[in-house]
Amino acid sequence: MALAAAPAALAWPSLGGNSPAWIDVPERSKSAFMELKRRKVHRYVIFKIDDSTEEVVVEKTGSPGESYDDFTASLPVDDCRYAVYDLDFVSDDNCRKSKIFFISWSPDDSRIRAKTIYAVSRNQFRHELDGVHFEIQATDPDDMDLEVLRVRANRT
Repeated sequence: MALAAAPAALAWPSLGGNSPAWIDVPERSKSAFMELKRRKVHRYVIFKIDDSTEEVVVEKTGSPGESYDDFTASLPVDDCRYAVYDLDFVSDDNCRKSKIFFISWSPDDSRIRAKTIYAVSRNQFRHELDGVHFEIQATDPDDMDLEVLRVRANRT
């Protein structure tokens, strides 16, 4: 008995040479992260997967003066994104610190195909960003509430 082929909408996403986990990360995307990490030029960087080029591109950067609310307002309510956020805080022992968070944003209202592509590409992209301290997978704004980040950052 032969198995029926999966409908196109449910088929495994094919990225970069038919490998479901391959996505290209251009140098300009890596550079935006390095500017956040080393030079503190950005408070956050939001990345998206460009369907036409199958690469992770910078969608938006936030200036150092932007707030966490500015960052969360920049994320789409119905589509997936990757983001890095540089959290400045005062630790429990009263020291000023900075920790970088990698956030995989996959809201419930996003398309199944987008959720799948972002999920299978997440590890590869995340490992391109050397210097991330914490990783958060969020499907709802509560998953990445500022207090959640502060609690995680204070554990170190």
